[in-house]
Amino acid sequence: MEKSVLLETNEGIAVITLNRPEKRNAINREFLIHLYNYLEEVSSNDKIRAAIITGNGKSFCAGLDLSVIETENLFDPRGDGKDLPDIIEDCKKPIIGAINGHAITGGFELALNCDFLIASERASFADTHAKVGIHPGWGMTQLLQEAVGQRMARQLSFTCQFIGAPKALECGLVNEVVPHEELMSRAKQISTQICAVNQEMLAVVKDLINYKNRATLQEAFAHERKGFSRFVTKFLKHDKAFHKTL
Repeated sequence: MEKSVLLETNEGIAVITLNRPEKRNAINREFLIHLYNYLEEVSSNDKIRAAIITGNGKSFCAGLDLSVIETENLFDPRGDGKDLPDIIEDCKKPIIGAINGHAITGGFELALNCDFLIASERASFADTHAKVGIHPGWGMTQLLQEAVGQRMARQLSFTCQFIGAPKALECGLVNEVVPHEELMSRAKQISTQICAVNQEMLAVVKDLINYKNRATLQEAFAHERKGFSRFVTKFLKHDKAFHKTL
């Protein structure tokens, strides 16, 4: 029997596939344990430079498996206190969501935690927390409004209605919409581009972008300038050839 989440690595790219298609890739404890372990593998493996999360079957992820919510520990599945946002925040490598189908509630939150999203033309999104009576916990109320603006986030979360890939692109939720058959090749193409850049500076740039989430624009701008000052000082100190050209 295959695992509920799969990991494949090739040429610096990790593909994490959510693999409960018969349950629309709904989240259970085993699913979370594998997902968390693989995300930490991405974070710690120096050979991996970028990751893609996608789903097997017609759905990306339908959210929590309600049939096991009272019998399985879905809130601390490994017993170590770590949750999805904590694990993704600790990962300094880009994570692309390749959204192949429905991304609903917790599955929508999983997508929102990725650095950016490429969507199949068959993708759709819905926040149904208010419909099913489950409290958001992976950042829906914050990350959705960051992606689409507060007014659109209110409409999506208050009505619990689906939006398709074209509307998701229009409101800035996804970066691109591609034909379904081209989804993974496009995600891998972008990942290959990421693999080709300076990895040390890529991690710095990702951290600087994320810093804005916990600071004002003025504070984030000052933080970047301080980092640049340290970079120039270090560069001038260690690069004599550059120093001579000044």
